[in-house]
Amino acid sequence: MLISANQPTLPARDEQPATSGRLFFVDNLRVFLTILVLIFHVMVIYAALGGWQVVQDQSSLVTAADKAFYYVEGRADLITAAIGAWFLATNQAYFMGLFVLISAYFVLGSHERKGHGRFVKDRLVRLGIPLAVYSWIVSPLLVYLDRVLIDGLRTPIWRFITEEYIKTDAVLGGGPLWFVEALLLFTGGYVIWRLIGGRAPVKPQAQVPFPHSGWVALFAVGLGLVGFLVRLWRPVGWHFTPLNLQFPFFAQYIALFILGLIAYRRNWLLTLPDKTGVRWLILGIGLVLIFPLLALIGGAANGGIDVFTGGWHWQALVYALWESFLCVAVSIGLIYAFRRYANRQGRLTRHLARGAYTVYIIHAIVITGLAYAIRGVDLHPLLKFGVVSLIGVPLCFALSALITRIPYADRVL
Repeated sequence: MLISANQPTLPARDEQPATSGRLFFVDNLRVFLTILVLIFHVMVIYAALGGWQVVQDQSSLVTAADKAFYYVEGRADLITAAIGAWFLATNQAYFMGLFVLISAYFVLGSHERKGHGRFVKDRLVRLGIPLAVYSWIVSPLLVYLDRVLIDGLRTPIWRFITEEYIKTDAVLGGGPLWFVEALLLFTGGYVIWRLIGGRAPVKPQAQVPFPHSGWVALFAVGLGLVGFLVRLWRPVGWHFTPLNLQFPFFAQYIALFILGLIAYRRNWLLTLPDKTGVRWLILGIGLVLIFPLLALIGGAANGGIDVFTGGWHWQALVYALWESFLCVAVSIGLIYAFRRYANRQGRLTRHLARGAYTVYIIHAIVITGLAYAIRGVDLHPLLKFGVVSLIGVPLCFALSALITRIPYADRVL
């Protein structure tokens, strides 16, 4: 899911702003976020707080998963559950939203260079093909494998898919590929908007100052209030099953997609002042650290999770505001930190960036397989988390390098 010389939007290949040259820090930031997604899902397995698609129980506060997830150990102790909740909740608050923003940042330039037809074809190939293959082949196989190995299912796979899977699981966007699906929908909406509004070229506006922190804070407040209102209708944990879309989080994703389009025109990734970046990075770290206190004061230790997920509860309002401020703060802080300290690319980081989109697509297969392989080993869940993460990250990138060498694979990946 990263930008490199050979990647699309979730990934952009030739989609750097014309005024900025190559943005190596974006490559490196997307590598970091892709690795974070991978270890996030490893934590889901060993903290037993959800699954891969969407849960409707008390763990819905801290994960983006489904009752039909691929595999969880289900034996987490109190310490593992507490650390897992902290890790999952804080990352869930910002990392997919930041992915959306960065992906949107490169949509405008790509659309201008390619035009409507070529742009749409490119999106359908690079986003649509992986989405279809994963949703209709990989995800059903992983769910079936879990049912066979863990539940002892003996039903033939074709009967399982036709009689059970299609009735209870996502038809499109299974597992982590919901994000690819969302990007396809967002970019499709952008193309329709451009068609309705005419074909006037959209060019970057040079040297437009980054917004003052007061405006940024106001945006975060508005985002949190909208999220709170949405969750009065659909609480965290609810999802639209056929497409595996979690609408309680979509206020953030839609807002950040639009913000990414605006940020491209105004060149904000490059005009972000260092002082502003440091200020919001510090705030983001502080918000991460206060999460346990927020959870305890709100009654989470006594099982009072539902009041955080939605409804007319002060906990739901505070959680929505905490989430939005954390998203804004960490997003700004990471963009600043990577631009300041990781705006270079060597041979290794170039290869990592080139393969990160493939890693995003295949990582569920790899870490699920690793988790199955050591499920009989008697280790503490956090130790297993460490083992699978340490093996899974390099293994995914190594497999990605092999996959991208398959003929024609580079046209998609």
